[in-house]
Amino acid sequence: MKIAVACDHGGLNLKGAVIAYLEKNGHEVIDFGTKTTDSCDYPDFALLAAESVAKGECERGVLVCSSGIGVSIVANKVPGIRCAHCHDVYCAKYTRYHNDANMIAFGEKVVGVGLMEEMLSAFLTCEYEGGERHDRRVAKIKAIEEKYCK
Repeated sequence: MKIAVACDHGGLNLKGAVIAYLEKNGHEVIDFGTKTTDSCDYPDFALLAAESVAKGECERGVLVCSSGIGVSIVANKVPGIRCAHCHDVYCAKYTRYHNDANMIAFGEKVVGVGLMEEMLSAFLTCEYEGGERHDRRVAKIKAIEEKYCK
């Protein structure tokens, strides 16, 4: 799977572990930065990764900042993106099963490498369940996007 990855300076270490995990498991990684610990603005990097997923250039995306909150907010401003800020395996699974999320966000100061790997494994292997109720809900999310993202 081709996966977009991005972070700010506060997520650089965990992003490195994300990339290592993804590559070890046979995924192609497109790294949208940042690549240094110099202070930077997370919207610049999260936007690039989210746009690549929205355009279909990457199948999924992983974002990291100190908390995971800022990058997830940015990604969710891009039409077609459903980015889940996760801090446990249950949420990483069910955001795929029920929400058909295509991006996940982690906080480097919130989760360790081991937990990140478990969440990432769940996020990448779980498939959207679909079905009438989940399809209806995802369609409502898309309708909200169409209404406000013009």
